[in-house]
Amino acid sequence: MRVVTFFLVGLAVHVVFFLSIFDIYFTSPLVHGMTPQKVSLAPPASRIVLLVADGLRADSLFSLLPNGSSRAPYLRSVMEDRGTWGVSHTHVPTESRPGHVALIAGFYEDVSAVAKGWKENPVEFDSVFNESRHTWSWGSPDILPMFAKGASGDHVYTHTYPAVEEDFASTDASRLDTWVFTQVKAFFQSARSNSSLKDILQEDQNVFFLHLLGIDTNGHAHRPQSREYQENIGLVDSGVEELVSVIEDFYHHDGRTAYVFTSDHGMTNWGSHGAGHASETLTPLVAWGAGVQVAQRPLEPQQYTDGYQQDWHLEKFRRVDVNQADIAPLMASLIGVPFPLNSVGMLPLLYLDNSGRFKAESMYTNAMQMLEQFKVKMAQRKETTLSFLFTPFQQLSETHQVELIRQIKILIQLEKYEDAITLCKSMITEALEGLVYYHTYDRFFLGCSVVLGFVGWTSYVVLLILKTHASLRRPPGLANMIPSQTLTRLCVCVTVVISVFLVIQKSPLTYYIYCLLPVPIWYSVFRESGTLMDLVRSAPSLPLWKCLGYFLLIAFGIELLVVSFFHRAMLTVGLAALSLWPILTGIYSQAKFRAVSWTLGCVCLSTFPLMPVVGREANVHFVTCAGVLTLFTSACYLWSARRRAPLHLGDKQQFYAQMLHVAVCAYVPTLTHSSLEQKQGLPLINQVISWTTLASSMVVPLLSSTRLFHRLLSVFLSLSATFLLLSTGSEALFPPMLSWLMFVWINMEQEAMQAQGTSSRQELSTMDFADNIDITRIRQLKLDDIRRSYFFVFFIITAFFGTGNIASINSFDPASVYCFLTVFNPFIMGGLMMWKVIIPFVIVMCTFETIQVTTQLSSRSLFLIVLVISDLMALHFFFLVQDYGSWLDIGTSISHYVIVMSMTIFLMLLSVATHILTSCRLTAWRRRKSHFP
Repeated sequence: MRVVTFFLVGLAVHVVFFLSIFDIYFTSPLVHGMTPQKVSLAPPASRIVLLVADGLRADSLFSLLPNGSSRAPYLRSVMEDRGTWGVSHTHVPTESRPGHVALIAGFYEDVSAVAKGWKENPVEFDSVFNESRHTWSWGSPDILPMFAKGASGDHVYTHTYPAVEEDFASTDASRLDTWVFTQVKAFFQSARSNSSLKDILQEDQNVFFLHLLGIDTNGHAHRPQSREYQENIGLVDSGVEELVSVIEDFYHHDGRTAYVFTSDHGMTNWGSHGAGHASETLTPLVAWGAGVQVAQRPLEPQQYTDGYQQDWHLEKFRRVDVNQADIAPLMASLIGVPFPLNSVGMLPLLYLDNSGRFKAESMYTNAMQMLEQFKVKMAQRKETTLSFLFTPFQQLSETHQVELIRQIKILIQLEKYEDAITLCKSMITEALEGLVYYHTYDRFFLGCSVVLGFVGWTSYVVLLILKTHASLRRPPGLANMIPSQTLTRLCVCVTVVISVFLVIQKSPLTYYIYCLLPVPIWYSVFRESGTLMDLVRSAPSLPLWKCLGYFLLIAFGIELLVVSFFHRAMLTVGLAALSLWPILTGIYSQAKFRAVSWTLGCVCLSTFPLMPVVGREANVHFVTCAGVLTLFTSACYLWSARRRAPLHLGDKQQFYAQMLHVAVCAYVPTLTHSSLEQKQGLPLINQVISWTTLASSMVVPLLSSTRLFHRLLSVFLSLSATFLLLSTGSEALFPPMLSWLMFVWINMEQEAMQAQGTSSRQELSTMDFADNIDITRIRQLKLDDIRRSYFFVFFIITAFFGTGNIASINSFDPASVYCFLTVFNPFIMGGLMMWKVIIPFVIVMCTFETIQVTTQLSSRSLFLIVLVISDLMALHFFFLVQDYGSWLDIGTSISHYVIVMSMTIFLMLLSVATHILTSCRLTAWRRRKSHFP
């Protein structure tokens, strides 16, 4: 197979493997066609006011100040007197979009919505707003429109401020909340003189929604422990008090208004959210007004394990915790609208102040709404499965459903409401289990197909390595062990059988891809089965003990990399082991200085995985130090190389200009953060410098000489300048330390080649990326090349984790992009932070390209080994996903699988970009034609 063809096929196969995990685990759980379920009794409230304080942590609201007072005195008085309070437990990802969907629609968002920035609806869904008679909402343009768009009719009205107001550099982000309260008060004031609006407001089943974004914005910009965040809580508290007064005056204190105050997610101490830390998943819930139970004394000691209860001093008042999706059925019950069709929440009865019959009828309605989803889901699955293969959910059979419904109705008629409620809860639990069962019905089948393709692809790559890059005995006539025609007919038959099976099952198009992809892959494997026989015949001439040792070391090394995704400190262990390489192989005796440099480089780099992943306060002094270290390293190289590889005047000027640019970029973060602390906004000149640096980072190196270390230095300076602008603390020191170790690695590989007698040592400073490689000098693979490929994968993983990033949304600090922009824009901010992650990758890739040149080995051969190692890691994570039971563990393994697969696809693309970055030049086209391979 030609190189280009293999590259394209490999890229397509890995894209399929990458997308498969989303099709297996992240398909939308929503179903349509259910009958709406509504409580037949009169509701206790005519209207409900939902207040969502975006980014508010439970402990930030409930905890008392050092002097014993509360930062939210009004809400505190509600909790202690006329309302019910508790903690709302959110689900991962703890982001605004899925949080609000859970609150208002009652289900946990399909993560495919992240591809649209959490703004658009990937699927239409029902909500409390949609079921209401009228809904008025005020707040962020990122949240409100999605519920108006998803509603039927035109009864959901939105009032939003401009998106540019969501500025992390704002002098006072709490003005977003002030705007909302002002608009709502003006709305009710205008309704007094507007008779038509007043009549509409007097109708029942109305909803008022206030989205308060100031706390979240201040948390991102200043951290939750800051004065701005704490004062914003007080502003919201006083705003709620004024709002309640305005609404009660408008309705003449008729006692028909219910209030729910909560948050969509919390926030970590370092000002981010998205993962499953307690500070992100524990949010406050306070409800009061019509139909809501007043504060109750706990009948027995309350047992909660979150560790916050004693700090809140609320032991005298009953705490009622809920899942976030439970709030939607609570609101629906209070105002008497149908429960959202796709809600998976269970009505929290302890919040209701009503008769036993109302509670029982409400819970029965909740159970029937859940049962409707179960029936539709089962019917859909039954339609797409052959009758003899369909296995129904046994715990909730049709006869059991009928029996449960009959018993519940009888118990309600006999006024045994507690028993009826217990049965309803049991039916809800079983219906939820059934929904999960049918939603994941094909998961094992698809997983087996993907694993079969994965194993086949890895086997094919291994055979390809053995066939084209290893010196094996190849007796004539044994190239193919299986006749080609027989193999082709067999694969065609298998393809037809699978296709017919999928057609009968009415499977989606993606199922055809996952199930049919293994067929051509295994066809290619069996076509190369002769290579396996070559290996067996060559076994007597191979150093078997050395091969076995390498195999065990690589197996241990892959396991270490897999564990490092869960425990970053394992990378420190790996770097400590790598530091002993010169001693164990004898290189130390012939190159003491380089061996010592390698050991020191490994030791220094090993400190970064031990540093805190998140939670660091911004310290731009580290950025300045990193800039000085970068300049010092560059100056040392230029001084040491001036005799061995003198620079041309143009190259010298370019290096000096790049070093000056690095100095400027090292100072820009200090200037930016100083301006933001003084609430003067982002200086325009800083923004211009930042975007110009980013745009030129991949172009400027192409203007330098293609001599090996000259080009590497230019790439390092260009990328370091961008990385400094994206840094806020000690992670800025990582690229200089990594580059130092990469420089030593290149030299060490030459020493290893010389020690093995493979080639004589050539002065690296005289080598040129653009020189045409003599094909006759390209050698076959050796066992040591497996070690080189593993080193590359290890350093790539270290490059990802070393800067403090983990496989989680909340590991990225928005402050990293403040030199570029401060107005909230998820795609641009996410793209910039991803580029920050990629920069160390590019440094390692350029080093690997250099090693390929210096070791006289084709890039394809080494990259094939890298492909096998990364695929084995991905396969390991895929198996872990199958083994885990809890969603948090499954989500963690899935994220790791996605990272490894993304990394593999990215490396395949980056290998081409790196070759261009190192070997091409934009100047002196006629004089340096040889720069282009």
